[in-house]
Amino acid sequence: MNLKTNPFYLDDEAITWVENTLNELTTDEKIGQLFLPIGYSKEPEYLNHLLQLGIGGLFFRPGEASEVHETYKYMQEHSKIPLLTTANLEDGGNGAAFEGTAFGRQMAVAATGNAEDAYTLGKIAARDGKEVGVNWGFSPVVDVDYNFKNPITNVRTYGSQLEHVIESSKAYIQAFHDNGLMTSIKHFPGDGVDDRDQHLLTSINSLSVESWKKTFGRVYQELIDFGSKAVMIGHIALPAYTGDEMPATLSPKLLQNLLREELGFNGLTITDATPMVGFGAAMKRSEAVPYTIQAGCDMLLFNRVLEEDFQFMKDGLANGILTHERLDEAVTRILAAKASLGLHKGVQHGTAQFEDFSKEQKDLADRSVTLVKDTQQLFPLKAAVHKRLLVQILGGFDSNARVTAKVTEELEKRGFEVTIYEPETNFYDLDTVAGFTAKYDAVLYVANIENASNQTVVRINWHTLFGLGNNLPWFVKELPTALISLGNPYHLYDLPMVDTVVNSYCNYNHFIEATIEKVVGESTFKGISPINPFCQNTILEELRHENS
Repeated sequence: MNLKTNPFYLDDEAITWVENTLNELTTDEKIGQLFLPIGYSKEPEYLNHLLQLGIGGLFFRPGEASEVHETYKYMQEHSKIPLLTTANLEDGGNGAAFEGTAFGRQMAVAATGNAEDAYTLGKIAARDGKEVGVNWGFSPVVDVDYNFKNPITNVRTYGSQLEHVIESSKAYIQAFHDNGLMTSIKHFPGDGVDDRDQHLLTSINSLSVESWKKTFGRVYQELIDFGSKAVMIGHIALPAYTGDEMPATLSPKLLQNLLREELGFNGLTITDATPMVGFGAAMKRSEAVPYTIQAGCDMLLFNRVLEEDFQFMKDGLANGILTHERLDEAVTRILAAKASLGLHKGVQHGTAQFEDFSKEQKDLADRSVTLVKDTQQLFPLKAAVHKRLLVQILGGFDSNARVTAKVTEELEKRGFEVTIYEPETNFYDLDTVAGFTAKYDAVLYVANIENASNQTVVRINWHTLFGLGNNLPWFVKELPTALISLGNPYHLYDLPMVDTVVNSYCNYNHFIEATIEKVVGESTFKGISPINPFCQNTILEELRHENS
């Protein structure tokens, strides 16, 4: 392990700090460094308990900026060793604090066709995160979105075009490095092939070794060579390489043979969240917790019960599942990552004050919203022709109220009369065809189906009443009908009969504003789809054909 080379590039002073710190730690303190738990409370009693365990890092969900800032500041000031403080900064600074900038989903960034926008995303995410004391982003997502049925990738990725995924990821990483933070590319060995979610099981990257090396392997090789300091390991198997379906987090073949030896990664490895079923169902937790470190992960992300996992790690060290040599190696890399951020010289706490990136937000939305098709030539919608709109918000997410209000506001101020669909509760409430077409001039579906973990599909669910109802798209030949997706870009799979489709990739207000501007003709559509929105797994089928 050469700490002077890629990716840490430590000088002699930093290496001395790493070595001296390691030598001064007790075994229990070394074990503490392996853990990066999720914080559940900002109360001093709870925080002091974490400090007593000697944790190596900490993750808090987004909260009020002042509270996040003060919490991380308290922890850093009272920790014996500086902490790696983390956030999911995939979309911007809103992953660190409520007041942070919600820039846009990675796929929205990809839809501009310009990797410089990924640098802007990284700059905003890093600067906002830094202001509340975050020094490590669990981003970017470098998975390749090959399977349109995958429920966890799609808009979180830079798409399915390999070159653009690589160039965008490099730009994002560079922005973090320029702002003194580190990234964690994820989710090795690569999500986006399976149609299942590793939160719920060990998912499978089913490519052949040759196909993997041409695709995901190339992504990781280039980003490792570029200087990414950390890799997040997924609970994802690569059976063509290992001969089994063990998740990468518990696979020495993937962690040591493939990642360390073949790809030459010398940086920090961290598991994805270990409460996920993809990790927990692979072996007993008492064995898995120490074995993931022995297999090659340097840090363990999140816990079922932190104290219990700490004891599992101690027991694993005592009974030989985990060796002292491997423990020291993991802690050395953790300390090296901290030194590479300059934490051995002092911690920058930030001020919880954020820059105004509203201009960048509007510019991104303007250049990313994509017209997928308009074979009926419906656009631009005009209040003089399509005044009475039936608007249907599809999806049951917490953001629905905001999205409904914003869509309604944007349409009504342009002279449209908006009726928001309310599910029928009685058979006698159903319209006749003549009654329905007499009420409305057009129907606008707005799919607000967010990417979220622990769901088996990211698909449209319909409200039906005896198999009937105005939610179902029975009327597409009766009235002009359009679909706007504010999330999953593959809704044509469930709505192939709709002739006008827009992918906006993101439900933030500036994306809704830009979308309506384009729908009514005030602005042109500029986005370029970074995936195949017609739900054809063409590239994946080609890669799998190579297997046979």
